[in-house]
Amino acid sequence: MARLEALEARLDGFIQQGLTERIARLEDALTLVTDVERYQPLQRLLKTGNLKQADEETVRVILREARTPDREDLTPDAIRLFPCSVLRVIDRLWTTYTGDRFGFSVQLELYRAVGGTLESALAQDGEPLNRLGDRVGWRHNNQWRSLDQASHSLKDPVGCYPVVWWDSPYGAKMVNYFLSRLFTCEF
Repeated sequence: MARLEALEARLDGFIQQGLTERIARLEDALTLVTDVERYQPLQRLLKTGNLKQADEETVRVILREARTPDREDLTPDAIRLFPCSVLRVIDRLWTTYTGDRFGFSVQLELYRAVGGTLESALAQDGEPLNRLGDRVGWRHNNQWRSLDQASHSLKDPVGCYPVVWWDSPYGAKMVNYFLSRLFTCEF
């Protein structure tokens, strides 16, 4: 009898976890539905394979949400508090329309694969970031590449887009704050 009760409790836990995950996915989907105007241009660009313009639109969406006119006015501290729901919608659009090749979650997964952690991002450790740059093609021969060298093709290295977002006057500090935000948003 006790064994049956334990199994029932375990089953209830699995059901509850599944429901929680489904509710989170539905909430994210509703964010897109209720904010069609915000995300539809990005969705349309990704759907048609226009990665360069989609990359630029990603920046516009982030800046609009942060209520700042340009990247120079967006501080790393503002990124620490950036809404996870917006990042998730942007990520879902990128991963959906690029066959899971590009998106923030892909970049974070690759950052983890090269030894990056929340702690290394918070500590502003440049080594994992350099390894990520090497892995996704942002660096070549130990030098960071310029944005105009990005071809914005589906044949580019997995995880390299969106990339325009990473170009910030705060440099690596902004990238590390952004990566730490992806960790805290539980990507």
